[in-house]
Amino acid sequence: MRNLNIKPFIYVIVILSGLIWFVIAYISGLDLSKAFDFFSVLPRVVTLDLIFIAVFCKWGWRCPVFKDWLVPFPNLNGTWQGDIISDWVEPKINNKLAKIPAILTVKQSFFHLSCVLRTAEMVSHSYAEGFIIDRERQLKLLAYTYTSKPKILIANRSRSHDGTAVFEVLMKPEMKLTGRYWTERKTTGEILLKFRSRKMLEEIPSDLEQHPFDNR
Repeated sequence: MRNLNIKPFIYVIVILSGLIWFVIAYISGLDLSKAFDFFSVLPRVVTLDLIFIAVFCKWGWRCPVFKDWLVPFPNLNGTWQGDIISDWVEPKINNKLAKIPAILTVKQSFFHLSCVLRTAEMVSHSYAEGFIIDRERQLKLLAYTYTSKPKILIANRSRSHDGTAVFEVLMKPEMKLTGRYWTERKTTGEILLKFRSRKMLEEIPSDLEQHPFDNR
């Protein structure tokens, strides 16, 4: 489990197993000093441990009580909104594009992560994702590689492409993702996002600013 601090998790399982062992033995009136009684409890202990692990991987990892010491990565589930600042220059007038309003939806479980970035003109889907966490170096990064597909009507000026984005994850005093990206079209830029809600939006919300091309 690369998404887990292994040593603390082993301690938790050992302590939990010990407690379960003694509780079952006490309720059943068993004498743990006898080998038969001691090992007769083992199947039930293993079963309850597996149930605990399943519940933890499904829901428990999100609980704040496990943050950092047991689960090293943050819970980013939900919708983030902000702006893309690109170095792309419009060929005809040689002007840089203004900020592009965008939303990022993150779907995260204990074992899986996916990111979808949306603007008024394109949608980008991640296909390789992961966290880079190093507490000693004060690193908390989200990185993913994506494929971006623009709407058909603007394909003449914005072709499909792949790229990579790397975000620094900031949780205090407010939740933010501040990052940079680069693409195979040889464009780069910054993406600045703030957490909006746990709700997974599937389209650009009406309260987001307009795309710069919409104002022309």
